[in-house]
Formats: sequence, structure tokens, C-alpha cells
Amino acid sequence: MLDALRSPRLLRVEVLAGLVVALAMIPEALSFSVLAGVDPRVGLFTSFTMAICASVLGGRPGMVSGAAGATALVIAPLVASHGMEYLIATVLLAGVLQLVLGVAGLGRLMRFIPRSVMVGFVNALCVLIFVAQVPHLVGKGWAVYALAAGGIALLVLLPRVTRAVPAPLVTIVLLAALVAVGGLDVPVLADEGALPDSLPGLVWPDVPLTLATFETIAPYALAVALVGLMESLMTAKLVDDITDTRSDKTREALGQGGANIVTGLFGGMGGCAMIGQTMVNVKEAGARTRISSFMTGIWLLVLVVGLGETVGRIPMVALAAVMVVVAVTTFDWHSVRPATLRRMPRSETAVMVVTVAVVVATENLAIGVIVGVLVAMMLFARRVAHLAEVTRTLSADGGVATYRVTGELFFASSNDLYTQFEYAADPPRVVIDLTASHVWDASTVAALDAVQTKYAGRGVDVEIIGLNEPSRAMHERLTGQLP
Repeated sequence: MLDALRSPRLLRVEVLAGLVVALAMIPEALSFSVLAGVDPRVGLFTSFTMAICASVLGGRPGMVSGAAGATALVIAPLVASHGMEYLIATVLLAGVLQLVLGVAGLGRLMRFIPRSVMVGFVNALCVLIFVAQVPHLVGKGWAVYALAAGGIALLVLLPRVTRAVPAPLVTIVLLAALVAVGGLDVPVLADEGALPDSLPGLVWPDVPLTLATFETIAPYALAVALVGLMESLMTAKLVDDITDTRSDKTREALGQGGANIVTGLFGGMGGCAMIGQTMVNVKEAGARTRISSFMTGIWLLVLVVGLGETVGRIPMVALAAVMVVVAVTTFDWHSVRPATLRRMPRSETAVMVVTVAVVVATENLAIGVIVGVLVAMMLFARRVAHLAEVTRTLSADGGVATYRVTGELFFASSNDLYTQFEYAADPPRVVIDLTASHVWDASTVAALDAVQTKYAGRGVDVEIIGLNEPSRAMHERLTGQLP
């Protein structure tokens, strides 16, 4: 960030990137306000406070936060049944829960999300972004089609000529000028909802501080906290990959919690990282620091409060063209090429497809990621359940049967271990060699105890050898203690 502040060129990129993202954020914030059932101004002020606070407190430079569709879906039933006061209380509690989850190290769990889920997450995001632009482009007349085609061409070609000014900003300004000069009758931003003309003020929820209130808001607050953190951390990981940098996921979780608390104190609806706007910021505008996301909030406030009438004349087709290009360029086309699908394990492809399908069906990225991870876990457990192999050999005199166990032994792979011994045919002495395996859990110890008990009933002596130190420690601690 200090490098950008010292360099006029880098600073210009960051400041203009914030302007582009702010313009792209306005229609989304208005749409999510309608989805949540709150005043459109609530969504805009939420995006302002989230962008400012998350840029300062969060752990991922360049990532943009604001009022998001995932959280809007969660809070809509609460707003309909209990109103804005309970919503504000919910957002405050959600922020506190995010702080607790951040301190507990939830961000570190990101390492357990498989690559196939991440690819599905990105592809589903692109599908949702593209589909969301269709109503702004289809059935609006020939002028919209022509402007969309020209805007997309400009977005694709201008970066090949110069990157001094972000192509999305040039496109928005140029299309707005064409509409104004030509007097074209096309949908504009003001048609999406009224823009505010004053600043937000501090509020405190007017709700009774009782157990009944907590029971009402707690489920919604937990859902907002989990959905918001999941979407934010996934977005942070995506930006990490794009920029080849690392971010502090724990700090990001804490930053999102702090941003939601501030948002609640200003009467906001709560939010999280906005993936589409983040892609505009990082990929299309080339921003890399906190300056861009901070300026997004500043520009958003200036545009909707100070320049609301002018901003309201921006044609929706200009903003839709920007988001269409973002969707197409962010989509992982390599993942769906026939050559890639032939090489990729079927289970990996299945996880990606399930993630995309669930996200598109529910329009909720968090649900899709959860389902994708669960499917990946089930397929992985099914695959590794048969990795443990047992081979039997007899000594030269036939007096000792040795069973060599190869592979990792845990609840999935050791469940059928009991059945792989020839109890009736074995001699008086049996050796179980675990040199090439590892005991991971109590289920395996219980399985080994069951084998020994079965042999003991036949008067056969069983010796277990080859345990490595961690396996030996677990076996000695638990053997004979499990039912």
C-alpha cells in the first residue's frame, strides 16, 4: 500500500479501480435490498460501511465487501416477520459471532476445501453473474443490444491498447455519453431504486433485551455469520490464486466481524465479500491494495449522496456489459474442456458439477460449497475405504500365519478388517504385521481387539508387530478399553 501511495501511477490505478467497483456495486446493492425486503438506501449504506471497514480491518488486500445476495437471502424471512429493529440486532450479533469464529481459527479450515469445490464455486459464480445480467440486456430494444455489443468489444480490446485508465470506467462513461447525446430511451440506474440524499446515522436496535429476543435472532445471526465468512474466505482464496499472494484468513474473519458490527450500528443489513465486484477490482481494473477497496466505499458515498441525480442516468446496459465480461473471463474454461474431463478422475468432476448445480439452483454460493465439500468427503471416504490390503502367508512348517496389513487404518478402511482373517484355517500362532500401515483412530483399535478376541476363542495366540510410535501409543492407550 505504501508503494502505491508513493507512485502516482499505481495510486491512479487504485483510485480509479475504486470508482469502477463503486459504479458496479450500486445496482447490486439496490437489488439485494429488494431481495431482503428493506429500503434500497439500507443496501447502499451497508455496502459503504462494509467496504470501508473490511478494507481497513480485513486480511485480504484488494477484496471488496458490501451488501451480498447470500446474506440477503438469510435475513429476508426475519425482516418480513419482525422488521428492521430485529434485523439490526441480528447483524450486530452476527458480527460478534464472526469475531468469535475468527479467534477460534475458522479461517484455517479453508485448507480442507478441495480444488474441485473451488473450481465449481468459481464457475457457479460466473454463471450467476451472467444470468443476473440477462434481464438488463434481453427484450430492451435494439439500442440496448447495440450498446451491449459495443461495450463488450471495448472492454475486450481497450486493455490491449492501454491500461492507463480501466476499461470498465471508459466503457461506462462512453456509453452514458452516447445515451445522453443520442437521447436513447434505455433503462438507467435510477429505474432500479431511489438513491439516498443524506448520510446514515448511528442507531441502536429498539428490541427488548430478553431471552426470547435472543432465541429469535440467534439462528439468523449464526447463519449470517457462517454464510458471510464462508463466502469471504472463499473469495480471499480466489484472489490469493489470481494475485499469487497469501492473505491472513484469521484476520479476514475478524475484519468481517468488525465490519458487520459497524454496519449494524449504522442500521445496515449485514454483508460479506462481493465476489463479482472483487473480480472487477482485481482482474478488470488491476487493483492490488487496500486503497482500491477503501476508495470503493468513499466513491460509493460520493456517487449516491453527492451525485445521485447524475449517477442515476447511467444506462444499465453499461454496467451489465462490465459484469458479462467479468463472468466470461473469470470462468475456468480449462475445467470443462473435453481433454481435461477425460484426464480428471470422475469423482473430481462429479464434485465440481454438483457444486455448480446446487449453487445455480439455490442461488446461494455457501450452500453449494457446503454440499460440494460433503460430496467430496463421501467420495473420498468411499475411495480410501478399500485402500487397506491384507495378505496372508504361512511359515515353512505351517505353524505360524502372518497377516501383513498395508495402508491407512481408520474408521472407513478398518470396518471390514475383522472379516479378512481365516480364523478356522489358521495355526495356533498368528502374527499381524502393521509395519506398512498406520493406526489413526479408536475404530481401528476396536477392530484389532475384535480380531484378537475371535482368535482367543479358538485358543490361538495373536501377536501384533510393526506399530510405529504414534500407532503404538494409541493402541496401548485404548486396547481392551473399548466395548
